[in-house]
Amino acid sequence: MQTYLVGGAVRDQLLNIKVQDKDWVVVGSSEAEMLDQGFTAVGKRFPVFLHPENKQEYALARTEKKTEPGHTGFRSYFKSDVTLEEDLLRRDLTINAIAKNNAGKIIDPYNGQRDLNKRILRHVSPAFSEDPLRVLRVARFAAKLAHLSFSIHPETLEIMNYISQSGELKYLTPERVWQEWHKSLKTQDPTVFLSILEQCNALKEIFPEFHMRQSKQQTGTLEIARAIASLSTSAPLRFAAQIQNLGRNTILENEYFDEEKCYYVGNLIEQFSKRIKIPNAFKELAVIIWTQRINIHRAETLSSLTKLQILNELDVWRKPERLQQVLLCCQADHYEGQVNFQDKSYQQRNIFESAYQAASSVDIEPIISSTFKGKEIRTKIEKQRIRAITENPFSK
Repeated sequence: MQTYLVGGAVRDQLLNIKVQDKDWVVVGSSEAEMLDQGFTAVGKRFPVFLHPENKQEYALARTEKKTEPGHTGFRSYFKSDVTLEEDLLRRDLTINAIAKNNAGKIIDPYNGQRDLNKRILRHVSPAFSEDPLRVLRVARFAAKLAHLSFSIHPETLEIMNYISQSGELKYLTPERVWQEWHKSLKTQDPTVFLSILEQCNALKEIFPEFHMRQSKQQTGTLEIARAIASLSTSAPLRFAAQIQNLGRNTILENEYFDEEKCYYVGNLIEQFSKRIKIPNAFKELAVIIWTQRINIHRAETLSSLTKLQILNELDVWRKPERLQQVLLCCQADHYEGQVNFQDKSYQQRNIFESAYQAASSVDIEPIISSTFKGKEIRTKIEKQRIRAITENPFSK
């Protein structure tokens, strides 16, 4: 029985990137032996075990054979005679097919270190084409490593295009698709994920509502999303910036957006999020930005009542960070993601920040503690907040 550190942990160590998780492969062992040594079985499709102390994942070395469509349509063989080289051969990219033994020696049968040095994402073997999930994984790795100037090898990109046209992508579950998208939102340049999917013709298969066109609007949307990602690590906000493309394509080439269209796009985002099973926190922020963006842009013309209604819609009293997220996205939209857009004048930001500060200054405790009840309390609070916004000269 021999254990090897494999995959992302070895790759990131060699790139001097902080290692998040450690995965191990076990050669020359069996399920019974792993259980006897105190490991806990957690794998559903193939034997994966949690270490009894550090809870890291240990998987028996295995080979796979394609038997059905989709990324789960494989039959695994994981007997003790499977070698490390055979296990590494089934992996997606050469940079993920590197192992390290307990003495620190690197085992690299498929030249992963060469591709790390050349900054290339290259498939390990022709078996790459059998798993449609690898299209999303490679797109995500391209986003993760974009700041290190990694690019996808032309032959690998060609296979990704083949997979996209094969019909295999339709077998991916919404949960698995979102998992890869969500991970990409945590990278330094999340827009690379969507750009690669577009480049290999996968975007129109996975997200037909989201399919980007070669247009000024597409470029503007990517610039906005990239600008937001450079200023915030908030995954929901990054998602909201990316999802603007859905609305821009839906409204076609018309650059004029009225409230009715914005609410229409908000409904489309709701439907899209339901299909992909996107978490509520992500969906809600994206919908709010789309439905309120026109109002934010025309802040100078809004009444104190409307400003308060928008603040209520944003739920800033329970989620105070929401206001800055929405304003940042609207400001980026106003300048279409221009460099240093956050340093440019955007009076709408000042107006809404001042309105929020004025409304927040209202002491609601005396009202809550008074003899008022139910709707009367809310009405009284609303009136005082409206008065505070109106009397605040910076809210105008």
